[in-house]
Amino acid sequence: MISYLIGSIPTGLVLSKATGIDIRKSGSGNIGATNVTRLLGKKLGVLTLVGDLLKAVIPMLTAHWYFLRSGTAVDSHEVDLAVSLCGGAAFLGHIYSVYLKFRGGKGVATALGVFMVLEPVAVLISLVLFIAVVYFSGYVALGSLVVSALMTVWIWLLKGSPYHVFLAFFIGVLIWLKHADNIKRLFAGTEMQWRSHKKEENRAK
Repeated sequence: MISYLIGSIPTGLVLSKATGIDIRKSGSGNIGATNVTRLLGKKLGVLTLVGDLLKAVIPMLTAHWYFLRSGTAVDSHEVDLAVSLCGGAAFLGHIYSVYLKFRGGKGVATALGVFMVLEPVAVLISLVLFIAVVYFSGYVALGSLVVSALMTVWIWLLKGSPYHVFLAFFIGVLIWLKHADNIKRLFAGTEMQWRSHKKEENRAK
């Protein structure tokens, strides 16, 4: 429950409101780092990304520390399950925030935080793939969809915990559901490319 409540904190919205802008009413309307960067600049975009990562990392590492240091009699599988559940709860908090009437972001950054703790090697593979897809296609959403779909495969190939495999599949499905509008725009050819954002910024300058 604590992990869910921490995950529910809308980092991007909090930062944008501090500037007097409600990002839900501008750009894509999403509260994630991409929309914050587009509307408010790279610094706040990076802060949003880091905040959304930490929403998963902090409760997961805290849970891990608690079970290992408190003297609670549990085995490694139980610790792994508890930490995985905390990560899943934080992710659910981000996409279905109790503070935003169970609405929220698309979950990619918080999912990244989850698997940075659980499967760092799979995250490194996914980051390389994400950069390649975005660079060659120009679509951030496509990169997010590809890596979320393949995270389960990387963890399975790396012989990760069954808990991690299931969590990756569960998170991947929800990320695809949250990207339903992006998928429609990709098929329609109307999804905006990240290069387009750069061109608009250059024109504004």
